[in-house]
Amino acid sequence: MSKDWRTEVERYREGIEFEWTLRGHPFRFASTWGLFSPREVDAGTVMLIEEIAVPRDADCFDLGCGYGPIGLTLATLAPEGQTTMVDRDYLAVEYANRNAEANGVRNARALLSNGFDEVPEAARFDLVATNLPAKVGNEMTSILFADAHDRMKPGGEFWLVTLSGMRKYIQRTLEETFGNYEKVRQGRQHTVHRAVRNDSGD
Repeated sequence: MSKDWRTEVERYREGIEFEWTLRGHPFRFASTWGLFSPREVDAGTVMLIEEIAVPRDADCFDLGCGYGPIGLTLATLAPEGQTTMVDRDYLAVEYANRNAEANGVRNARALLSNGFDEVPEAARFDLVATNLPAKVGNEMTSILFADAHDRMKPGGEFWLVTLSGMRKYIQRTLEETFGNYEKVRQGRQHTVHRAVRNDSGD
């Protein structure tokens, strides 16, 4: 390292802030190194947000929220509902709540939770969305999909974006869990998927 390495490290400690427009709504995000895509909203998240259909009164759930771009967009598109964001990284939760407050999004809150583990048992959602990391593993993916299904209201929709190389596995797992699958959009790098909870929820 050069003799100025301490100066460079101290610069890394400074907060990151950037502006991004999602679905016509301008947001200002605060972030930090160590969170996913800290300097810009990543292409997969942007693709998901561009495609997702959100009723104005939907109660939404952002699974693995990071600093909040998906959850805050959902809350903005569904002002008559409530949006819950979760992440297992305490820094992500801190920044997601900070960004909700800074952007005046009062119907969204972030919780520290590994998937649905810390979400109140009675909570049910009209829509669950996630940018699913490839590294989460097949076992955890199966758990998350099953829990998403069980925590959705009848007719609820599960929207997710993944790397396109995962699409066949995602299709198979969603069909096993939900009994249906739709490939909404496929690009060279990312694919947006959708499944619906069609049973009565009993």
